[in-house]
Amino acid sequence: MAAPPEAVARRRVGVLTSGLLREFHICWSFSAGDLTATVVPATTFAVAAWASTNAGVAALPLVLAECLVYFWLYIYTFNLSNQLTGIEEDRHNKPHRPLVVGLVTPQGAKWRLVWVTAAFLALGAALQVLEWTVLWIVAWAFHNHFGGARALWGKNAAMVAGTIAQLAAAWQIVTPLTPVAWTWIVAIAIPLSVLVSLQDLRDIDGDVAVGRRTAIVVFGEPACRRFFAAAFVIYPVAMYFLVYRDAPAPAALVEVAAALLSFVIAYRVLRRRDRRADHTTYLLYTYWYCLTLASAVLAFGT
Repeated sequence: MAAPPEAVARRRVGVLTSGLLREFHICWSFSAGDLTATVVPATTFAVAAWASTNAGVAALPLVLAECLVYFWLYIYTFNLSNQLTGIEEDRHNKPHRPLVVGLVTPQGAKWRLVWVTAAFLALGAALQVLEWTVLWIVAWAFHNHFGGARALWGKNAAMVAGTIAQLAAAWQIVTPLTPVAWTWIVAIAIPLSVLVSLQDLRDIDGDVAVGRRTAIVVFGEPACRRFFAAAFVIYPVAMYFLVYRDAPAPAALVEVAAALLSFVIAYRVLRRRDRRADHTTYLLYTYWYCLTLASAVLAFGT
């Protein structure tokens, strides 16, 4: 005896709901650890762009919604690609990742990468930031699939390109890029070419195991720690002259907070040297990134 139509409909809804929840869980598992380096700061910079236009508050929810979806796809595409090509490395450095624990198969991740990249390109075109979308895809393809991450300069170059693509898209989603916006983007993205290597302190064993030539592997951990500490002390001074010298008082106060956080990072790099501490130090760096872009909201909005 056939099931009643209502029961069939409920079963289909249940299967669809279960599938959607599973996809959300997979997406979250791939992306959650990097939200403070991507979705949060990029959306914050988009709010700075909104503040620069003197647009009404009614325009802000749409900006937030567009950025939430766009930058989630930004990091999801990268992490699918990165983790697909780094399964063995993750067994050493990050054994909790979804491909290592078997949450999804490599084949399943490959198909998701195809569909998510297509969605990312379509949304980039719809939001009129396609050039930055393409730049990011080229950067992570080079980084993950064409050996960039294994070269001393390749990983850092890809991350600089990715940061430019991230911040330029964030601003352009809201309003055309301006020289002042570019000053902020360059002041943050170019120093990243050396500062981003901070994250490699926590992954030395895995990098050595797979033959990755990071700055820390090439120049040694003690020298790199001293270099990072000096850089995080000097960088707030450079940021003052690049973007804060003529900023209004509220933005300058946030800059002071960001500078203090930068000094904390410098201290931790030298004094806290175990793997867990290095992970926390890197997270503090992402918080510095968010705080610095939060100051841009005040700089453009006051």
